[in-house]
Order: sequence, then structure tokens, then C-alpha cells
Amino acid sequence: MGSWILAIAILLILFIYEVYQFVMRKKARTVLTEEEFKEGYRKAQLIDVREPNEFDGGHILGARNIPVTQLKQRTSEIRKDQPIYLYCQSAQRSNRAAIMLYKRGYRDIYQLKRGYSKWTGKTKAK
Repeated sequence: MGSWILAIAILLILFIYEVYQFVMRKKARTVLTEEEFKEGYRKAQLIDVREPNEFDGGHILGARNIPVTQLKQRTSEIRKDQPIYLYCQSAQRSNRAAIMLYKRGYRDIYQLKRGYSKWTGKTKAK
């Protein structure tokens, strides 16, 4: 009986955490289709949050690389007075990045729907 209560408590905690993450993602960023993203990213800070080796393999033309793993230490490189356009390979890391930035007071945050893996626009590789 005690192990069932523990299992239910763990599941409840996981459920609450997932609901919290969902609410934070909704609050922190606006998801844009590729066409919507293309309309605004040239007037914004375009940030690729993938790791450097992924960025070097190909990225959206004009993007700068600030990996999500370094974001906390490098937020000073991002301006609060300009829109921020984020992307990663599939939108998972850019979700985390958006929440991190939101918690630090950034508000004008946009994310590429489905990430770089579905991008058909201009790219550059090293």
C-alpha cells in the first residue's frame, strides 16, 4: 500500500511539473511558422541555441550561436529592447532558452515552429 502512495505522489509531482512547463512556455514565447519567422527575423536578434558543432554544420543566415548550455552566462550579449528570435534543431532547446530568458526579464521572444530541421530558407555552413 505504501509503495502505491509513493508512486501516485511521484506521478502527481511529474504531472504538476509538466503543467508548469507548459504554462511557462506559453507565457515566455510566441511560436511562429517559417513564413512568420522570415517576416521578422532580420529586424531582430536571431539566436541559434544549438551547440557550436551543429551551428557550424549549417545555420540560418545571419544567426549567432549562443548554445542553451551557455545562455545563463551569456545573457548580457542579448538586448532586452529588441525582439529575440530563437531556434534549435527541433524546438526543444529553444523552449528551454525562451523560459530562461523570460525569467530574466526578456519579453519579446519568438520561436521557430519545428526548428531548423524543417527550415527551407537561406542557410550558411562553415
